[in-house]
Amino acid sequence: MKELETLLNRRWVLKSEDRELYYKIRDSIGEIRKFATEKMGCQVIENALLVKMEKIPALPETCMGIDAFASKEEYAFLCILLMFLEDRDAQEQFILSQLTEYIAANMPGEGVDWTLYTSRRRLVKVLRYAADQGILRVTDGSDDAFMDQETGEVLYENTGASRYFMRNFSRDIMEYTRPEDFQESDWFAMDEDRGIARRHRVYKRLLFSVGMYRGEGADEDFEYLKYYGRRLADDLEQNFQCQLHIHRGSAFFMQGEDCRIGETFPGNTGMSDILLLCCSEIRRKVETGEWEPQKDDMIRVQIVEFEQMIRKVKEAYGHGFIKGHREMPEGEFVREVVREMERWTLIRKDVREQTVTICPSAGKLTGRYPEDFMSGKKSTENKGETGK
Repeated sequence: MKELETLLNRRWVLKSEDRELYYKIRDSIGEIRKFATEKMGCQVIENALLVKMEKIPALPETCMGIDAFASKEEYAFLCILLMFLEDRDAQEQFILSQLTEYIAANMPGEGVDWTLYTSRRRLVKVLRYAADQGILRVTDGSDDAFMDQETGEVLYENTGASRYFMRNFSRDIMEYTRPEDFQESDWFAMDEDRGIARRHRVYKRLLFSVGMYRGEGADEDFEYLKYYGRRLADDLEQNFQCQLHIHRGSAFFMQGEDCRIGETFPGNTGMSDILLLCCSEIRRKVETGEWEPQKDDMIRVQIVEFEQMIRKVKEAYGHGFIKGHREMPEGEFVREVVREMERWTLIRKDVREQTVTICPSAGKLTGRYPEDFMSGKKSTENKGETGK
């Protein structure tokens, strides 16, 4: 069902931006709501402004943050921006200085200094993200003026969509005392014995995460796959162009060529190529017995050993990397690869124990250069030439 796939792939569909798609989804809202509520426990919001599916993951992952943000301050600015817009009507206009004054008055901690370029740059990044999401529109001016000087002004318009950006909670969040309370709030009102909450968690973990692993999350979730895996696979494959792969300690929702839900791996990037080559080397080490999977299909190695593997991959295949990665200092290259592998949950690093846990997802996809490409590399090496 393409309409269901669209809502899974996008934050929302705004009527003002795509009327045809908005009405197309509303025509199928009955089937969409049935799947969303019965299978995933996700609320579907439908009104004259937008259509949205509340996609709350069963387990938080590193890859689930806002890619455009790189600091806690940016998340804080976004939250305060939503507070600021809460008191304003749709189509109401405001100038940037009104927002900066509001943020300065409500920012926790030591506040914010708009004379600092870093603070202005972070706010501009948040405002551009909000405009890209359809939360507000630029009516007049450019944020480049504010980037250059704190007195720069921009005229914005509130679209009204900000009120639907944050999720609705079943309880007063002022009662929460730990991060896990936000995660568990979805299940407070459910009868666990009926298995409804478990079914919702399993569907969410398969659709919203790179992979589902035994030992992570509730223990009974993986047992659900043991008893209902075939039925679940039929259900997913009926609604999406995909395949469900269930293994001893992991399960994966493998999207087909005509299915695109969220960001997918591998992407069409140089870093994706590098990660695939690293996954190929990991598989080689397992097949030769150098690294041995444990009972949960995880592989645990020392950080030093894992980083050495990455260096060898660059040494062997670096002539095929894009210039930025090819000329990147070795230490920076290793850190970048490790960070990206963590983001895709291919690995989990334990700094305290100085170990890396390689997840089963690292063995699902591998990559290699064509033989003629590698033979060409050997030929140029023999001639003393540098690969380009």
